[in-house]
Parts: sequence; C-alpha cells; structure tokens
Amino acid sequence: MHRADARDGSIKSAVLVNTISFLLIVTGVLLNAGAQLLLKAGTNVFATIGLDRTKIMLSAFRIVTEPHIFGGLVCYGFSVAIWILALSRVSVSVAYPMLSIGYVVNAVAAWYLFGEALSATKLAGIGIIIFGVILVARS
Repeated sequence: MHRADARDGSIKSAVLVNTISFLLIVTGVLLNAGAQLLLKAGTNVFATIGLDRTKIMLSAFRIVTEPHIFGGLVCYGFSVAIWILALSRVSVSVAYPMLSIGYVVNAVAAWYLFGEALSATKLAGIGIIIFGVILVARS
C-alpha cells in the first residue's frame, strides 16, 4: 500500500467515525427528547400527581405502569446507552451542547402534540440555541 493510499484510508476512516459519532449524538438526543414527550403524555393521563404519604405507593405504581411513562423510561435507558457510546468517540465539550437540540425538538413537538405555546421569546431562544449548536459543531 502506498503512503497516499494509507492517508486516503485514514481520511475515509475519520469521516466514518465522525459520521458514526454524529449519528450517535443525534440518536441520543432524539431518544431523550422522545422520552420527555412520552413522560408528558403519560402525566396528562393523571390529574396533578400528589405526594400524600398514604397514597404514594399506589401513585408510584400507577405512574410506572402507565404505558407512555413506561415508554419514556425505556427511551431514557436507551438514550443513556447511546450517549455513552457517543461520549467514547467525541469530547464532552462538543457532545454536551448538542443536547440543546432536544429543547428545540421538544418545544416544536409540544406545540404540535400538546398545544403548548411557542411565543416570540421562545422562538428567539430556539434560534439562538440553533446558532450556538452550529458554532460548537464547527469548532
């Protein structure tokens, strides 16, 4: 193998690792965002969840067995596993700010799914978050 061929292979390998790292980060972020949305959908089934000592065990059982909440907890578990894989490939100073994209996804999804407000201030904040993530990703 020529020296140039070895360098080409390294470049291809580096691009593949970057692509895999990016996909792991995005998957972890989307699983985390999905978990939040499922947890919210699950809590919408209940009235305000009380912390009355006499009913706390019953409340805990009802919460954990609610399908949306259970699904959210499963998504969290998978997101942690994926996130660990991502952190083994990317520095935390690059990976962690990417979690901010989860806020963008959740704000838009909560507006669409739950009718939550998306004010001008929130939209401006979302724009700043996206800009910041782009800056971090390019550094």
